[in-house]
Formats: sequence, C-alpha cells, structure tokens
Amino acid sequence: MTEIPLGPESLLLRGARLKNTKEIFGVAVYTGMETKMALNYKSKSQKRSAVEKSMNTFLIIYLIILISEAIISTILKYTWQAEEKWDEPWYNQKTEHQRNSSKILKFISDFLAFLVLYNFIIPISLYVTVELQKFLGSFFIGWDLDLYHEESDEKAQVNTSDLNEELGQVEYVFTDKTGTLTENEMQFRECSINGTKYQEINGRLVSEGPTPDSSDGNLSYLTSLAHLNNLSHLATSSSFRTSPENGTELIKEHDLFFKAVSLCHTVQISSVQTDSIGDGPWQSSFAPAQLEYYASSPDEKALVEAAARFGIVFVGNSGEIMEVKTLGKLERTGIGEKLLFVKGAESSILPECIGGEIEKTRIHVDEFALKGLRTLCMAYRQFTSKEYEEINRRLFEARTALQQREEKLAGVFQFIEKDLILLGATAVEDKLQDKVRETIEALRMAGIKVWVLTGDKHETAVSVSLSCGHFHRTMNILELLNQKSDSECAEKLGQLARRIREDHVIQHGLVVDGTSLSLALREHEKLFMDVCRNCSAVMCCRMAPLQKAKVIRLIKISPEKPITLAIGDGANDVSMIQEAHVGIGIMGKEGRQAARNSDYAIARFKFLSKLLFVHGHFYYIRIATLVQYFFYKVSLIEIF
Repeated sequence: MTEIPLGPESLLLRGARLKNTKEIFGVAVYTGMETKMALNYKSKSQKRSAVEKSMNTFLIIYLIILISEAIISTILKYTWQAEEKWDEPWYNQKTEHQRNSSKILKFISDFLAFLVLYNFIIPISLYVTVELQKFLGSFFIGWDLDLYHEESDEKAQVNTSDLNEELGQVEYVFTDKTGTLTENEMQFRECSINGTKYQEINGRLVSEGPTPDSSDGNLSYLTSLAHLNNLSHLATSSSFRTSPENGTELIKEHDLFFKAVSLCHTVQISSVQTDSIGDGPWQSSFAPAQLEYYASSPDEKALVEAAARFGIVFVGNSGEIMEVKTLGKLERTGIGEKLLFVKGAESSILPECIGGEIEKTRIHVDEFALKGLRTLCMAYRQFTSKEYEEINRRLFEARTALQQREEKLAGVFQFIEKDLILLGATAVEDKLQDKVRETIEALRMAGIKVWVLTGDKHETAVSVSLSCGHFHRTMNILELLNQKSDSECAEKLGQLARRIREDHVIQHGLVVDGTSLSLALREHEKLFMDVCRNCSAVMCCRMAPLQKAKVIRLIKISPEKPITLAIGDGANDVSMIQEAHVGIGIMGKEGRQAARNSDYAIARFKFLSKLLFVHGHFYYIRIATLVQYFFYKVSLIEIF
C-alpha cells in the first residue's frame, strides 16, 4: 500500500502542491483568496447603471433650475412690492409682527415659499417608478425559456435589477476560457513519460515512438507491463534513473509517473466497495467503474481516473494515509523513504528540474498545447532522513512564526521545490460548449470586442481561440510574450504599434502573457491600450485573478469610458466579475462562487447573445422611454 502520511510528512506534499498549482487551478488557494479580493473591489450592490448616472445629472440640472426660479421669483416679488401701494394692498394687510420682522428672514421665508411652490419640477416619483420597472422587468430574464438549460435544470438568475439596461450598452466582453467557453469536462488524451509520448486509444496507452521493447513504436505500454505484477519491489525502489536503458527502468519511470498522478491531488471518493478494484491486468475494464471520484477541479478528476484505468488506482484516504492499489495490491512505501511529488505548469516545474528528459518534455508540452490540450508537468524529489528533518524543522518554524508567516512559508516552499527530477507531462482535452463560435461571431458583428483572459499556456489558449472563432485564420496574430524588462516591453509594444499602422487594412489579434502584461501595465499603459484598441480580439494567457481585474479596470478608466462585461465560472473569476460594470457568472462545475458574486447567472455561454441583444436592448428602450416621459411631463406642467 502506497501511504502518504498526512502528518508532518504531508507538509511537503500539500505545501508544495498548493504553491505550484495556484498558477493554473489553485481552487483550494483561490477559494481562500477571493474573500480578501472581494474586499478590494466594489460589490455588485455598489454598481450603478449609466441611466442612473445620467438621470442624476438631469435631476441636478432641474434642481439648479428650481433654485434659479425661486431666487428670480423672490427678487421679482420685492421689485414689485417696492411701490407702497403694492407692498400692502387692501386685501393682504400685514400684521405688526410682519412689519417689524428682519428683512433677511423675510427674504429666506419667501425663497422657501417659492421652492415649495415650484417643487413639481423635481419628479420625486421618478426614482420609485424606475426601481419598480427594473424590479418587475428582471422577472422576464428568469422566465425566458431560451435561457433555460435542460441538462442541468438551471434557469437564468438575476442577482441585481439595477443594471438591466447596461446589458444593451456593452462594448467590451471579458471572458474566462475553461468552464466558460469550454464544457469543463476533462478527458485524458495524451502524456509524455521520460521523453516518450503516449496517447490513450480504446483504454490502452500507446506510444508514438520506439520503446525499449518495441522498435516499431506501436506497442501498447500496457502490454509491455504485463509482468509488472512480479516486479512490485520496483514501486518503492529509490534507485530511479532519468534515462532508462532497459525495460525494467522504463517500467519504473511509468510506474512512478502514474503514482505521482494518483497521489498529487485533492480528489475525494464516495463510499463504495473497492476490494475488487485493480484485481485484473492493466485494462480499462476494471477501473474506475466501481469508484466515484469527486474533485473541485475537473482536471484532477480526469487524471486520477486515467491512472486508475492504467492500473494505479487511488482508493481513498484511511485516516491520514492515502491508499493506492497497483495491479490490485495495496502498497506501502519503503521504510524511511520520503518522496515529494509536484504537479504544476511547465513554467513553474521545468526551471526547478535538474534531471529527466527536460527538453523532450518541453517540446511535447508545446505540441500538446498546439492541439488545444491542457498540460501539466509531473516531477518528484527524494529526501534523505537528514534532509527531511531539516525541512520539517523549517516548516514548523515558519508555520509558528508570529510575524511574516506567509513570506517565511514561501521561502521554505521554494527551498523544498528545487532539484526536482522530471517525470513527464499530462495532456487533457476540454471540449468547447455548444454554439460558442456563433455567439462570439454575433458579438463581433454587433461591434463588441471580446477579450479572453485565461491561465492556460499561450499555445493552448491560441488553439482554443482559433477553434471557437475568437481568432480566425485570416487574422494577423501579434504576440507580446516573455518580456523580461520594461525597456524590452516598450520596444516590443512600439514594434506592434508600427505593424498595426502599416497593416491597417488587416484585422489584428493580440496575445499577451501574464509576465509581459505586468510590465506593460506598470510603465506603458497608454501604449499598451493603443495597441489593444486597434486589435479586433485580445487573448491574455497565464494570468492571475488580480491581473484579470486590473485589465478590466484599465479599460474602464480609459478616455472612452466603455461599458464592460465580465463572464466566468470559477472562484478565480470573482475579482474580474466584480470589477466590470456587468458581471455574469456561469453555473458550471467549479462551484457557485462566480454565480453568487455576479449580477446575472446563466448556465451556458451561448445564452449571452440573447441576454445582451434581446433583453438588454428592450430594457434600455424601456428605461429611456420612461425617463424621457417623466421629464416631458414635468416640462408640460411647467409650461401650463
């Protein structure tokens, strides 16, 4: 039984994993961070629509008119009463108190009397009527059967009715990719193990290149492992080699790779009978049919299920122990052996690796990304007893520190996650949602610019953008990637601006990564915005949640002051949803954080077109007509 203690030793696994995975998934990390993020961004109840702002402007104008009329009328009254015969006519004799009262008090009293007389100019009932119209109108969104998703039994939800008319004025749409444009239903497709690519075909892992057991490169990996049942000691052997020279070493690497996949996760299992799991050969027929995995991240669920299909089955937690079956047998780690498994983006894992097929794996990761697959790298590090004691001591000191605890923990994690041995990479597929291409094309035809903000690798993001119609084949794709300094970033932005001016007839698309975006937003906001405004579509990849919110804020405060809309499905999208004028949450498979923190919630991205083009259009017409009617009524009353 492979046991990962969840006591002191688990500090290595859990701490390292959270640090590395927060760049891509980080559900456990982001869920905690969003509470803090929400404090830095206005809540949806603080958002005000453009109609309300313009209505307030008109009311201020009418208030100025009211005050002016009252002052003029007061002055005219005293001008009229300058003559004695009009000051105290026979039908309006003054009392002795009125004759002796202060002239200043008399002026103020007359001024207030005229304010009361002309107060009909301010339509006090306008606010009540507008709010009532918005509240009642919001029910039409929930009643719309075209916005109802039958498979999930979800209908559109309205969390605030103050922004209905804003839906008809949106100029920029900022969307997440995973779970928003895609189904968020991950399927394991390919992997790279020790420099060899494999793909799953009919439940069997088939290599694309030659293996030590096969010269034609078309031999199933599972077939070559038929004798692994007699080599169980390999599972806990500490003599792992990064360049295997025979089949036994190859089996070790594959075995360790899938053990890393089956252990480095936060997957939970429902209560089922697992005694017969993994009793047969490594075929897809025995697993994981009898196990029901649950995970906050669909990627982790897909990877654990894949490892189970290939013979290494995660069967749950027993107290503080993670249990794994290999070929139907429970395993136990060797006495005194301590391994750290690390999973994360290649940008985080590969720089920390000192062994393994690093360059081959890097090439394979790029190839996977070009196919639109989501990639993760797997690595491990073995600790001696002395090293483990030192790490355990440092972790304890950092966790019990009274000051700068987070900084000290980050330093310990950085110390732990180095000198890694690369095992390989995984590639999972996330299919596009239905009618995503049609929806994006409709938004583009309506003059709305669509920006995709994602944490994926840029090759993956570009491939998905091409498939969903965000980028099209005739578009000139500009790239702002891997910038290292402010000067380098400024020079690149200048080159992109010149290319856009020279090729002004061609449509342009921009791809920018998180590192380059940070440099651009630090010193070159204006130049960056000039480039973005001249691009038909923008893709921002490898982004942190706060960067998404900063990009939206940059567009909001631009001179044009456009109306922005953000749409996402996960907790890491909450910051951008709250930053945009209109926030829309997708009720997907990553919980309800986005839906709860949004202004509107829908089940699928395709519903966005009707929400904007139908409901938003009619709401804007209704509210505009209502406001105009009230001020028209006031004008008529004043005239007559």
